[in-house]
Amino acid sequence: MNMVSLGSKGFQGRPVAAGRSGTIAALDVGTSKISCFIARIEPGRMANGHAPVRVIGIGHQISRGIRAGMVVDMDAAEEAIRVSVDAAERMAGVTIREVVVGISGADPKSQTVGVKAPIPGTEVTEADLGRLIAHAQANYQPEGRDVLHAIPTNYNIDGSRGVHDPRGMFGEKLGVDVHMVSVQRGPLRNLELCIERCHLAVAGMAISPYASGLACLVEDEMDLGVAVIDMGGGTTSLSVFFEGAMVYCDSVSIGGNHITNDIARGLSTPLSHAERMKTLYGSALASPSDEREMIDVPQVGESDADSANHIPRSMLTGIIQPRLEETLELVRDRLEASGYGRLAGRRVVLTGGASQLNGARELAARILDKQVRVGQPIRLTGLAEATGGPAFSACAGLLAYSQISPLEAVGADSDSEAGASGGQLRRIGRWLKENF
Repeated sequence: MNMVSLGSKGFQGRPVAAGRSGTIAALDVGTSKISCFIARIEPGRMANGHAPVRVIGIGHQISRGIRAGMVVDMDAAEEAIRVSVDAAERMAGVTIREVVVGISGADPKSQTVGVKAPIPGTEVTEADLGRLIAHAQANYQPEGRDVLHAIPTNYNIDGSRGVHDPRGMFGEKLGVDVHMVSVQRGPLRNLELCIERCHLAVAGMAISPYASGLACLVEDEMDLGVAVIDMGGGTTSLSVFFEGAMVYCDSVSIGGNHITNDIARGLSTPLSHAERMKTLYGSALASPSDEREMIDVPQVGESDADSANHIPRSMLTGIIQPRLEETLELVRDRLEASGYGRLAGRRVVLTGGASQLNGARELAARILDKQVRVGQPIRLTGLAEATGGPAFSACAGLLAYSQISPLEAVGADSDSEAGASGGQLRRIGRWLKENF
C-alpha cells in the first residue's frame, strides 16, 4: 500500500518502525464509547507487509462529555478517557505515555491537490517525494482547519500516470495527486487538550473512516475500489479506497444514538430502555411476525412495572427503519455528489456499532444498490470475541495506522513556521529509510 500520511503540526509522535518490536496504544474517542487498545508489535513481517500485531490490553467505557464526536464537557470526557486507558493498562501490565487517537467528529473534508516538479537528477529519490508532498501541503492551508492526512494517491512521471512507486525510476518531471483531509481546528485542539489532561501525549491522529478501512478491508478491496461506511453513535462517516489508498472521506452528524432518541421519544420510555429495546428487539426490516410479537415498554417516570405499555414489535421497526433509511440516503447523496461513487464500484463495507443492527446490511444494499458486507477487524491477534466486532474497527485500525504514518517524537524537529516543510521532509525521509 503506497501511502504517506502526515499529522498536522503538534501531533507528531513515534511509531514502531516495521520489522521492529515495540508497544503502541490506540484511543478511539467516540460519541457512544471510548475504547483503548494496547498492542505489541512482533518482529518480522506478515504477507501484507505489516508487522504482526498482538493486542495485550483492552479497555472501553461508556462515552461521556462527547457529542457528535466532539468534546462538549472537558471534565466528563477526561474521566471517561482515564477509566478506559487505566483498564487497558491493567490488563496489559504496562504504563503508556502516548496514544494514537481516532477522531469521529470535527467535520472532515476532502480535497485532492495535484503538484508537479522537475526531478533534480535523472532518478527519482526519497528526497524528491518528500519535497513534492511538502509542497502540496504548503499550497493547501484551509482557513480555520488543520490538515490531518496528506495521502499520495497517484504518481506520474513525464505525464505517464498510474505509477505506484516512482523511486528509482528515471524522468524529467515528477507529479503526484495528494489527498488532503482537513478537520476543524477548534474541536481538534479541545480533544488534544482533554487527552493531555490525562497525562498522555498525542502520538498521531486519524479520522475514524480511514482507520476503520485499514482495519476491515482486504487488499483486493482497497485496490479495486470500495466504500467504507462507519456507523457510529453520533456520526456516520464515509471513506472511499481505490488503488490501495483512501481517495475521499466525509461525515454526516447522524448515528445510532439518534435511533435510540427516536425510540425514547416515540414510545415515551427512558433512554436506557430505548437502547436495550433497540439492541434486543430492533430491526431495520419488517417481518411477518412483528404484529404478533409484543414488547413491554416501561414509561418515563413510572416505577411500577404494571404501568408498562405493551406494543407490537412492528411499532419499534416503524421507528427504526425511517431514521436508518434517512442516514443511508444522506450517505448515498454525499457519495454521488462527490464523484467518487464510480471509483468505489459496487462494493460497500459497513462497520461501527450501529452496523450491527438487525437488517442494516440488507437495508443498505437496497438503498445504495451495492453489494454490502459487515466488516470487522482483521490482521490482529489477541482480540476477545466481544471486542473483535464492527464496533471496535476504528480502534483496531489505529494500530495499523501507527505503522504506516511517518511520525516522529514530539519536539524532535523544530517545526517553526519557517521550517515546517523542512521538518516534514526530514520526517518523511527517515520514515522511508526505516520502513523500506
